[in-house]
Amino acid sequence: MAPSDEVESLQLDNITFLKRLATFHQQRGTALDAAPRVNNRPIELQKLYHIVLDHGGYDEVSRAKLAWRKVGQAFGLGTNNAAAYAFALKTVYYKNLAAFEIKDRYNREPPPKEILEHVTARGGDLLNRTVENYSQPSIEDAEPSGDDEVTTPNGGDKMDLDDPGSGPGRSSRGLRQAPPQRVLFQPDLSSSRQTRTATGHGQSPQPTTAPTAAYNGPSLPHSISSYEPRPPFPLTLRGVTTPANNSTRFYQQMNQQHIGLKRKAKNVTEPGSGFDGPNIYVRTLQALKSGIPGEIRYALHHLVKISHERGDKFRFEAFPGLAEALIEYIMGITSEYYAIHWHVSYMEDVSSDEVLDAINGTPKLPEKMQRAERVDFVDELWEPESVIHFENVMQAGLATRNLLHMEENAQYLVRETNLARDMLTIILNLPHDFRLTELRHYMWDIAECLVPYWVMPNPPKSDPLYRLLLSEIQDSPDRGAIVTCIRTLCRISMNLTVNNNISGVPAKTINKIVNWCLLQDEELVGAALDFLYQYTANPVNVALLLYTHKSWECPLPPLLSRMSSLLRHGELETQAKVILQQAIPEIPAETIPNIPADLLQKLLQMDEPERSNVWLKCVFEEHKDSEITQIALWHAYQARFLQHSSPAASSATGLLPAAEFIKNVSIIFESATAQVVNGVQNKFIIKGIRPRRHPTDPRHHIYHRCIWKSPGQTNFCNEYLPNAEALKHHLWQVHCGLKYKESSTTQYSAEGTATPNPRIDCHWNGNCHRLSEGVPKLEPTIYNLVRHMPIHVAREGKDVRNGQHHKTGYSSAANHHHFVPNTLGPRGVHDPRFLADAKGLPISRSEVDPEGKEAVWQYMTYYNTPVDEKGEPCGLSHTAALVLRNIARHVVKANAMLRDGDFVGKEGVSREDLERWMNDEENAELVAERGAAWMERLFRGEVWDGLCWVMSYNRSLGPVVADVLALVKKGMDG
Repeated sequence: MAPSDEVESLQLDNITFLKRLATFHQQRGTALDAAPRVNNRPIELQKLYHIVLDHGGYDEVSRAKLAWRKVGQAFGLGTNNAAAYAFALKTVYYKNLAAFEIKDRYNREPPPKEILEHVTARGGDLLNRTVENYSQPSIEDAEPSGDDEVTTPNGGDKMDLDDPGSGPGRSSRGLRQAPPQRVLFQPDLSSSRQTRTATGHGQSPQPTTAPTAAYNGPSLPHSISSYEPRPPFPLTLRGVTTPANNSTRFYQQMNQQHIGLKRKAKNVTEPGSGFDGPNIYVRTLQALKSGIPGEIRYALHHLVKISHERGDKFRFEAFPGLAEALIEYIMGITSEYYAIHWHVSYMEDVSSDEVLDAINGTPKLPEKMQRAERVDFVDELWEPESVIHFENVMQAGLATRNLLHMEENAQYLVRETNLARDMLTIILNLPHDFRLTELRHYMWDIAECLVPYWVMPNPPKSDPLYRLLLSEIQDSPDRGAIVTCIRTLCRISMNLTVNNNISGVPAKTINKIVNWCLLQDEELVGAALDFLYQYTANPVNVALLLYTHKSWECPLPPLLSRMSSLLRHGELETQAKVILQQAIPEIPAETIPNIPADLLQKLLQMDEPERSNVWLKCVFEEHKDSEITQIALWHAYQARFLQHSSPAASSATGLLPAAEFIKNVSIIFESATAQVVNGVQNKFIIKGIRPRRHPTDPRHHIYHRCIWKSPGQTNFCNEYLPNAEALKHHLWQVHCGLKYKESSTTQYSAEGTATPNPRIDCHWNGNCHRLSEGVPKLEPTIYNLVRHMPIHVAREGKDVRNGQHHKTGYSSAANHHHFVPNTLGPRGVHDPRFLADAKGLPISRSEVDPEGKEAVWQYMTYYNTPVDEKGEPCGLSHTAALVLRNIARHVVKANAMLRDGDFVGKEGVSREDLERWMNDEENAELVAERGAAWMERLFRGEVWDGLCWVMSYNRSLGPVVADVLALVKKGMDG
């Protein structure tokens, strides 16, 4: 669209808007100012209307601080006297557009013009303004001036911060008012005490006459002098119901008032009202003790809910008697199977079979239950009362089980009473009825929570609960019950200082537990391993395993085999970088190396700056921690090439200026920077380069250095040769005085020399003397020297090769090796000599650990056991290793018990049984060797190989397995 068309379109929209606005004001009966001006600037009403709507409307702009000033910025009203211009702009909108906004935007009828256009623009909230809630502003409010800021808005009007007088610059706004005239103080000389005759009894004091305007009229405030009373508002009349006009309604209201007064009577408390009553916790406790079936059912329902939702905060100690009431109610289920009703006694008199000793525990409970008469009933036909009783007992058992998962509740129950122990014995000795399956599970869970604080008698098999646990593990087909019972056995006295002595376990039960370790059930296997760890911690139990090693019920051989295989359970494969030899940092060169003759000839054929660049690369290398002074670098450059260049040479063949040469150093070496070291005398250096130990040619081939030092010389030869062959010829011809003969077998001879048969010793590095001082000594002949000299040449070549990569951590592909599981030393133990490459082929030590400056390392694969937050191994593999350690630790002691007869009377073994066992020739041989034969028999073969493998490749479990191997080795050595 062309600009002219756009302007024409805007003008048409403005004309249309003004026509709509004029029609609205004509219908409303108000005057429209179609071309208002503020600060001599025209205000376009359509633009003003849309700007205010974009800010939320008149009411929102009036509420916001300094919002009208921001609106005025769109019209360029200026910043001087901004408050007055903002109020003038607000008045323009208020008179012309406020009512139109209410009708156009909100589709509501605006307030009457008498309280809108005809009054001042102070305040806001036009949408809610009505005749009833709007108060007529005073004259001072209607005519804002520079003092409007200190006035208080009337009625519902709100203070507008953009009104005149709300900002600085008060004296610059309009004309100043005349200052108030000073009025002299005129005291009232009349008596302040009125006489009885003057006032009268029933008369009210009359207002004093106002002072005349001639004296103090001008001194009165403007708001007081212009005070006008508010206009009266019409009263709202409501009809009153009386017996005459509506008798029915009147009597209904009177009755309602009477009932309300009766309910709201003060200081009157009706029965059952006026107090909150006990909380839910106290009520459940009292309801449970009441014995009323409905109350008991209510109490148990809420206890189950409380124990589930707030079991971690509901303590038995805060509600004495609750735990005892729950236990007594649970034990009441006995009456459904036996003609017996338990009575709890807190005295020591338990003469009756139906009395339970709550303090010390009731002895021989299973025998008492067996002596009781059984109750005959038909399984399919139960009385309704019995069904309700069973449901209540289940809820009581569930609530008790939930609450005892809190350690404070378990400690309280063990400390205060022995009823819980009697309850477990009673419920678990009831007949196996399917209706009691859920309750039995609750009892096992309760036992698991309580046994950590119980001490079992010695022997523990005399305890009825201990026997019930063993029988459940042996005979129960319920996996959940088996797991819970095994965990309960392992937790006996766990939180006490007393050791848990698991004994009296039949061999069949041990065999079954070992077989469960073969299952792919981590929960069951974990419980079984915990049991075996505590079982093998007792030397008597290990002796029993040795005693039954020939029996088909003997679990020892499969136990060790299974424990060895479980050592790799849950292993995590990881790669680790192992340093075999630390890097040896290269000794930096003390001087800048000389240039070999052949290299110098190549450099002299080059032009600058290429020649200096190649020379720098051949004799210097990057090193972040090294530095060299700029003057030393410049002098070295001059010393090498100044004698080969003439003063009249061109810039291409002559030497570079010093500044350009130093600048090129930073370009050639990325890490090199020119720096200034401040001090007494500033030092100019090049940071990041150092001289090479051996110069290189432009193709980065390293030269070989000759360090021959003949007797009487103070310096090495320091001649650089391009390769090992050239170094060898240099040694024979220059330092040994031999002549080269192509036709000779030895290639070098002393023929034609001053001494036909010279006696020459080796002076490599100035201190070799191999021919004269070596062991064994050799004749310093030419033949021996020719055979000996290549040794130094070869070592120099190796040093040169290693010097190419002297940085720490560097390793070539030949140094990357992996251990393979089958590459082990004797007995499967890892030996550093037995290494293999990625293909599994053995590598000699010299190949993986060469002499040099490189770090020799390799990647090694480990299979680690997971660890806990403390870094200790955990899981099934760790428990299996502990079981093996217990057996290896106690085999020697158990063997001594069998040999010396100390095992008699243990685990039901008589002296005759032990003698009969010792008469077996194989058993006698095993016992006679003081444990060495047992160690060989139990840990040989796959068990030993598995232990060695884990020690080599499991870094987290390796220390524990190493203890096992040490114990086995100690036992084998006797």
